[in-house]
Amino acid sequence: MRLTYTLATKHKVKTVTVSVFRHAMIIAISFVILYPLMVKIPSAFMTEADAIDRLVRWIPTKLTLDNFKVAFQLMNYPKTFTNSLVLALTVSILQTISCMLIGYGLGRFEFPGGNLIMGLVLFTLVVPPQLINIPMYLNFRFFDIFGLLPKTINLLGTHWPFILTAITGTGLRNGFFIYIMRQCFKGMPQELEDAAYVDGAGPFTTFWRVMLPGAGNSLLIVFLFSFVWQWNDIFLSTLYLGGSLEYLPFALQDISQILYEGRREFLVTFQYASLLNNAGMLMFIAPLLIIYAVLQRYFIESIERTGITGF
Repeated sequence: MRLTYTLATKHKVKTVTVSVFRHAMIIAISFVILYPLMVKIPSAFMTEADAIDRLVRWIPTKLTLDNFKVAFQLMNYPKTFTNSLVLALTVSILQTISCMLIGYGLGRFEFPGGNLIMGLVLFTLVVPPQLINIPMYLNFRFFDIFGLLPKTINLLGTHWPFILTAITGTGLRNGFFIYIMRQCFKGMPQELEDAAYVDGAGPFTTFWRVMLPGAGNSLLIVFLFSFVWQWNDIFLSTLYLGGSLEYLPFALQDISQILYEGRREFLVTFQYASLLNNAGMLMFIAPLLIIYAVLQRYFIESIERTGITGF
């Protein structure tokens, strides 16, 4: 009986130790992730006097919305927000559709070279975009559809580079999205497909009415990831759009330029520019925070039910 008590005590101590370590790691990681927001949110509501005062760090002595008003004007927020939203929605919808179709083909049909194609899809995840930026730039600067057009077309400065790469499954992080959809469709029971074929359904009807309704979680996670990555993208947007100030990421970057005389009608201090920059950052990430707050439950359920953890 004493041995049983000793073993139970050791097991309890081990369980408590593991639990404490797990919670400590979660708190530490959460702090690292949330610390930038913890710093920027209070400072966005500070006055310039509070930013200069060394005694003020977390809680402003006087809350103000003037930083948001000025950043709103400098960023031309209604126009830049609309342009960025239209671009992100268009790209994410097209990427979801194309990756869904490609993933279904790779997951449910067996054909020669299928594994090789999947390997090449995964290989795109390890290829840095800087490696192919010059060919991609020249391709869309002198676009001729492999020489089929009699005259080249300049697609730079438009949404067409994003649209064409999205519908062909070669856009930003598309290899990851194809993998998710392929794992989703590959894990579905073969009996569902066989029953649809027995009832006289063709491949397209089977996909649309039988297989696709069961892929809702994967479709949601692909759409959300695609939207977030496109919303935050700087590299490809700079390559294709030339850093146009009509989009939020570049309008946010331009706020810092008010430090340089001649870029704006007035010259401000570094502290005030920092406050404006923090306010602009909160306005930039606000749509993402709202989307996550609304779709948090579905987002977590989608991650749990997809093959992301096995990637």
